[in-house]
Amino acid sequence: MEFLNNFFKIKERNSSIKQEIIGGTTTFLTMAYIIFVNPAILSEAGMDKGALITVTALSAAIGTMFSAFIANAPFALAPGMGLNAFFTYSLVIGRGIPWETALGIVFLSGLFFLFLSFGGIREKIANSIPLCLKISVTGGIGLFIAFIGLKTLGIVTSNPSTIIGLAPFSPQVLIGIFGLLISIILEIKKVKGGILIGITSSTLLGMLFGYTSIPSSIMSMPPSIAPIAFKLDILGALKLSLLGPIFSFMFVDLFDSLGTLIACSKEIGLADKDGKVKDLGKMLYSDVSATLIGSLLGTSTVTTLSETAAGIAAGARTGFASVITSLFFILALFFTPLVAVVPGFATAPALIIVGVYMFKNIYELDFKDFKTLFPSFITIIMMPLTYSISIGLAFGFISYILIHLGTGDYKKINLGLILIGLLSVLSLAV
Repeated sequence: MEFLNNFFKIKERNSSIKQEIIGGTTTFLTMAYIIFVNPAILSEAGMDKGALITVTALSAAIGTMFSAFIANAPFALAPGMGLNAFFTYSLVIGRGIPWETALGIVFLSGLFFLFLSFGGIREKIANSIPLCLKISVTGGIGLFIAFIGLKTLGIVTSNPSTIIGLAPFSPQVLIGIFGLLISIILEIKKVKGGILIGITSSTLLGMLFGYTSIPSSIMSMPPSIAPIAFKLDILGALKLSLLGPIFSFMFVDLFDSLGTLIACSKEIGLADKDGKVKDLGKMLYSDVSATLIGSLLGTSTVTTLSETAAGIAAGARTGFASVITSLFFILALFFTPLVAVVPGFATAPALIIVGVYMFKNIYELDFKDFKTLFPSFITIIMMPLTYSISIGLAFGFISYILIHLGTGDYKKINLGLILIGLLSVLSLAV
């Protein structure tokens, strides 16, 4: 016990081993839904679902362990929501890119993210991006994810007259709505693992009424990762036309990581009054390392999840909490028969709720300043309408630059922003 206290500085951060175990367990319960949802999304790209279940849990375990031992931080990492949707629906389905090439894009985005860490370039780029666009990117991804959730659940469908419309309410849709309602109520009441309980409720009802199969066993050895591991096509991703998606993955990962890390670091006393975070570089190295390994194993970008905040609220203060979270993901590997039978109508509500959580921050936008409001709005609305996060990003950056140049507000334009704008134009042109 004394070794753990000394290694993770548990007492130094006014915590205890019991407190860290509770915090780490809470974090796992809050984010465990990713084991169900990530394979459901990525399997639509043509990837093997069994292998994805294993890789999802394995990449979360590895990434979270990086956070524990590299940064001694109670942060949990896993394949990011929004980024997995971008992978499947924008790249593979939307642009017809093979999933192997899409994994190559993820790897290259992580590699560029790593290069940008040298000389503090990463932080300089992040600081050059206007706050309104950082907020709107998260909001747009939230709207995009919620739209995918509604489509997967079967509430909305294509309509030749109106593009989209309301779908007929089948029994599966009603079961999914019931699970959604359960999750919403539990989230409002701040019950840990509310989304997970909602998924479980819908799955059990599906089994009861014969809409999903009952697993023949509860435990087994994890499915092989061979169908997707080390199948990434890096050379195929090295194309000018794929520069936009590469930088989109990198920017979104950067925004997600910095936002979560800074907010959570304040809660555990690792940030000063000016918002400067102690060991931020180590935390970002954990993030980018997890992304690179995740792409090699066969999943979309692994990033620091905002669900980490739940564990911190429960008392997590050090990397020992991350060790606990990671061990739970390793344990989950042996319960894959349960994960494999979870139907789409049970996981879709999780997408809707995560979308709401991501969208809610748009209240921070300045609705009185049309110069920033229009670029923010166009960023948000173009993501679901074009089924592409990268297109929404490009329109947002370009419109922000043109509007501020056109109104003579040159002070808001910097070299980093101009570089991003040129990359945005290039991504739309090729």
